[in-house]
Amino acid sequence: MLVQKAEEITEAVRSRYGEIALTVLDNKATSCCGTNSNTCCSTTAQRVDRISEGLYALEELEGLPLKSQLASLGCGNPTALAELKPGEIVLDLGSGGGIDVLISARRVGPEGFAYGVDMTEAMLELARQNAAEAGVKNVQFLKGDIAAIPLPDESVDVIISNCVVNLAADKGAVLREAYRVLKPGGRFAISDIVIHGGLPEDLVNVTQVRRDLESWAGCIAGALSDSEYREGLVEAGFNNIDLEVTRRYTLEDLGSPLPDWISKLGETASEDLVGRFASTFVRAKKPA
Repeated sequence: MLVQKAEEITEAVRSRYGEIALTVLDNKATSCCGTNSNTCCSTTAQRVDRISEGLYALEELEGLPLKSQLASLGCGNPTALAELKPGEIVLDLGSGGGIDVLISARRVGPEGFAYGVDMTEAMLELARQNAAEAGVKNVQFLKGDIAAIPLPDESVDVIISNCVVNLAADKGAVLREAYRVLKPGGRFAISDIVIHGGLPEDLVNVTQVRRDLESWAGCIAGALSDSEYREGLVEAGFNNIDLEVTRRYTLEDLGSPLPDWISKLGETASEDLVGRFASTFVRAKKPA
């Protein structure tokens, strides 16, 4: 039963982001929503847009294809916070249209390298097109699940990710895989949605939230609490763990109409719940 559930979550995420990539590839998008208000531009897509807007400085985007920006659905800017150094090898988990891989490739320079891993064919196609258009050579986009990274042990210096780990059905497996492919002393430096303080004890619809596949694919229901994140990183073997809030969310960020499971809570409880969700920069190290 758990396997079936994991497969349903993975397929929901694959379908959601594959649809966005196809919309951008077909030149139908002026934002990640595109033109079809009944599909890609659903309420969930609008929530992702609100969370993803204004993450990059103009100078970071200079020279990058518009399509890499349209398919950027993150919740932070890990490339700005990861302190990438020339010559480092970087891996982006869930690389999407490739924007963070392309920015990382610039930061590590020609002597460094940036990998992107994504499970969606359309996103991989889009990312490769974007890399070719930008003329960036020191990149490679690999098809794979971030819970089974297609790279050897101890092969990368830094792992970044942008609002993707929370989408994974088995986050423990993702963190263990990240630990495996990092070199000793390597850095885990990702942006993600985290529930600070966990969910309220009196939230009746916890099960509904956790099983809502649309919300899962929209970066909401899959979020870990801060304590769960720390525990998962420790269990995987990481140390020097730090969670830094970069943006807290409000009811306005969820757009309108609100999901049923939030609306039923009432205004005060809803504001308390949503205020616990925050874009967070998650840092950790693999012991040297």
